Amino acid sequence: MMKSTRHRSIATISLALLLLLGGCSAHMEQVGWIKPAEEPSAKDNEELVMQEVESTENLQQELEALSQTGDWERGQEPEKDTKKQTIEYDFPVVINKQVQMYLNLFQNKQRKYFSRWLARSGRYLPMIHKELAEAGLPLDLVYLAMIESGFNQRAYSRARAVGLWQFIKPTAKLYRLRVNSYVDERRDAEKSTLAAIAFLSDLYERFGDWYLAVAAYNAGPGKISYGLKRYKSKDFWQLAKHRYLKLETKRYVPKLIAAIIIAKDPKKYGFDTVQLEKPLAYDTLDVGPGLNLRAVALISDGDIKEIRRLNRELRKGTTPANRARYQVKIPVGSKELAAKNLSRLHSIVSTGYKTHIVRKGETLRRICRRYSINKTTLLKVNNIRQNQMRVGKRLRIPYSTIRYTLLPTDGSGSAIALKDSLILHRILPGETISKIANRYRVPAEMIVAWNGLTSIHKIRAGRQLSLYIDRQPFKSIAPGKKSTKASKVDQPHSDNTIILAGTKKRAATDDSSSGKPYWYTVKSGDSIWTIARKFKVSTSRIKKLNNLKSNLIRPGNRLKIDNV
Repeated sequence: MMKSTRHRSIATISLALLLLLGGCSAHMEQVGWIKPAEEPSAKDNEELVMQEVESTENLQQELEALSQTGDWERGQEPEKDTKKQTIEYDFPVVINKQVQMYLNLFQNKQRKYFSRWLARSGRYLPMIHKELAEAGLPLDLVYLAMIESGFNQRAYSRARAVGLWQFIKPTAKLYRLRVNSYVDERRDAEKSTLAAIAFLSDLYERFGDWYLAVAAYNAGPGKISYGLKRYKSKDFWQLAKHRYLKLETKRYVPKLIAAIIIAKDPKKYGFDTVQLEKPLAYDTLDVGPGLNLRAVALISDGDIKEIRRLNRELRKGTTPANRARYQVKIPVGSKELAAKNLSRLHSIVSTGYKTHIVRKGETLRRICRRYSINKTTLLKVNNIRQNQMRVGKRLRIPYSTIRYTLLPTDGSGSAIALKDSLILHRILPGETISKIANRYRVPAEMIVAWNGLTSIHKIRAGRQLSLYIDRQPFKSIAPGKKSTKASKVDQPHSDNTIILAGTKKRAATDDSSSGKPYWYTVKSGDSIWTIARKFKVSTSRIKKLNNLKSNLIRPGNRLKIDNV
């Protein structure tokens, strides 16, 4: 009997909605993995292509073999071997023709695939077992993730189901998994596991039978409920005798049983040489919006591949720009170092160039669309006119690159600001972060991170933004008046833009008098670090001038800044 736990907080409403929507809002008889829309790494691409081939081959083999097994019967429990310790199961395991078919298939034609799945299981078994035990569910249900995804967080099915537990969006949202442009928590191992456990708990409460609950996990509770009513049955094996369920769904139960049998006794079935991956383990660090995973790797002294692997749910490779705080996952033992380095992190956007050779039939519009740049920029960068396009011409294509570095520290350990190109942009009425990002050709998330904003959506007119760009924006910024000799501002632009290139001087708009300290009023989203960067002084200097014992400041506080 299941325990009543935190995993079951949505039981009644969620299951009722799923029953109304049927298979369309559950897992919809999945047929294999395909590549997701977002851009994975080269290694991930290779892995996903391999999965697609794997799933297509496996499905064809399974359906052909299953079609030859004859009638579907419940079968018998495995015989106990009195000569050795008996394997204990907490999921109802039986042996019949369909289960036996999968046992043979996994040991022979699909041996390399099952070996890969079994090896990956080591990464997730401890965590999933812990959550299943806390929920009072059979621990053997851990192998449901094996037949769903091959224990792969990036798995993506033709039914648009995602992650270890293969949730589609409607079901994921019912079980409180976030799916938006920034995160897809279906790829978060722990969060998706909690959701799967809640879903399975609801299904078992509805059907009172694990075979039916597992079949409903795949086909949808509405599909199973209607079938039981139609054939006046309460038994999965009886329902499987009819053509009502597709073979892709029928296979789900015997496949799970076979996976459980082999995984719990790998030596007996010839898989004793498979090396299990190390269990999933990590620390977490509370960071702001728009932080790139490459920066996370830098501050935690971690490998970028492992950082990405730990944070599979981050679709853009950055923390969400619309959330004030986010718990990013970092290697075990690196939390103290990462927290210390976070205050030293400095990022700057620069321009790189790639070459495009014009081919026959290509138009300027098509080239611009391919590289996501506007026509004016492309023509200006290459110093050409539109009618000068010809086959074989080499075009320079600009693109933004981001560099991350750790600032040096002073004697007290506080970060020292670098001399680099700083653009101060005062927000005009009607401007958004997206518009400003497009104007300067930088990622919106970088503007959020540079200025300590709590969200990409929360800015106000009149506020000054700092942008660290070692190039001048393209034609999108209109030229203004010529600079005066007394001004330290290099190439001033429109009224709300000031560029400080390689100087420690603050913008003239800060309204300070020569030789006198400047008083700065703390705004929402400010931190000691962002203020120090803005005025090109160290954090320790600001704290010393204002007798601050910690980094804690609040909106409305007035801080004394050196007239440097």
